[in-house]
Amino acid sequence: MPIETASEPNFGSVQRQMQRLMEQMQKNFFNFCPTETWTPNVNLYENDTAYVVCVDLAGIDKEKIELVVADQKLTLRGTRIVPTPASNGSGEPHPPRLRVHVMEIDHGPFCREVELPADVAHDQISAAHLNGLLWIELPKR
Repeated sequence: MPIETASEPNFGSVQRQMQRLMEQMQKNFFNFCPTETWTPNVNLYENDTAYVVCVDLAGIDKEKIELVVADQKLTLRGTRIVPTPASNGSGEPHPPRLRVHVMEIDHGPFCREVELPADVAHDQISAAHLNGLLWIELPKR
C-alpha cells in the first residue's frame, strides 16, 4: 500500500499564522489592541445621516460584548470560547477527547478600536446583534 505525505507539514499552521499576522498589520485604519488574543473584522459604511460599523462576532453572546465610546474611539471587548462539537447544541454525546487538526476560528479575549469622526452624535449611538454580526449605528450631528 503506497503512503503519501502531506504537502503541508502540520497542516500548514505556521504559514496560516504568519498570513493572519500580516493581515492584522495591514489593517491600518482600524486599531487593534496588541494585548488581546485576536481582533474581529469590521466593515465601516456611511450614508447621509450616519456611520454604520459591522463587526464579525460569530459565536459570542451579545450580553458579553463590551462597547465603550470615549475619546473619539469606539472600543469593543469580549471573549470567545473555543468552539467544540460538544458545544454545538445538538444534544448528542461526543467522545471526551478530540484531536485537533486545524483550528482557524479565533478564540480568547478580543479587542477592536475604531476611530470616530468628529461629527458623531455620541448620545444617539445604537447597536443590534443579528446572526453573529454586531451592527453599530453612529448618527451624525
